[in-house]
Amino acid sequence: MKKIKILLALLFAASSIFANPFNEKLTQEEKDKLAQGEILIRNIDYTKNMVFMEGVSEKGDFLLKTVKDVKPKYLAEVIQVKPYKGNENYAEVLNQLLYRVEDFTNIPYISNGGDEYLLYDSAEILTQTKDGERTNLQVHMYMEPFGDVNQDMNIYKSSDSELLYTAKNTNKLRYLDKFDCLWPEKMLITIYLFRDGDNWVFYSVGGVNAPHVPFFTDRIRRSFIRRITTFCDFIFKQF
Repeated sequence: MKKIKILLALLFAASSIFANPFNEKLTQEEKDKLAQGEILIRNIDYTKNMVFMEGVSEKGDFLLKTVKDVKPKYLAEVIQVKPYKGNENYAEVLNQLLYRVEDFTNIPYISNGGDEYLLYDSAEILTQTKDGERTNLQVHMYMEPFGDVNQDMNIYKSSDSELLYTAKNTNKLRYLDKFDCLWPEKMLITIYLFRDGDNWVFYSVGGVNAPHVPFFTDRIRRSFIRRITTFCDFIFKQF
């Protein structure tokens, strides 16, 4: 009887972790995966399928607005939950990871066709400014097959229990230097780390609003999404 009570308590604790900040779109199978500490990747296409709820926090609402403003046609969420105890410095660790842009060239990438190479061939900070809790980085990277990518990166950190990262392209991107495939500010990556009771929640959502290109639209959009999830998955695995 005692073992049964302990088991029920554990099951209740596992489910209660996700009562807030996630909505009913998070399935029981997905909850179980998160309860085991695994990284969950959800290819959801549209903002209406996101599991992150409004009203969780000011930064959370800002994240949701930022995503909706892009009006993505392809969207993905990457989520992981880790214990807070013993990992109290995670916000600062993430801050340093995201700031070391030059290390992004170490991120491995596997294409839809199975080819293996690096996500970015080069990455460098062009300018850096700080305004209160926000650090802004203007970054230049090179990413095949899209070539030069300029990004407006922002890291918001006001406490040791919360950090928000956003990155948008600021230039027009071309596919194999043959045709334009993405306009400025139409590719977004976000990472939101926050404390939720006894846990850290790593929540990322990224998407693209790519124009229709005959015979290439689906391939290009999914290629962008794969790169976004690869980046977030790599960052999460550093913890």
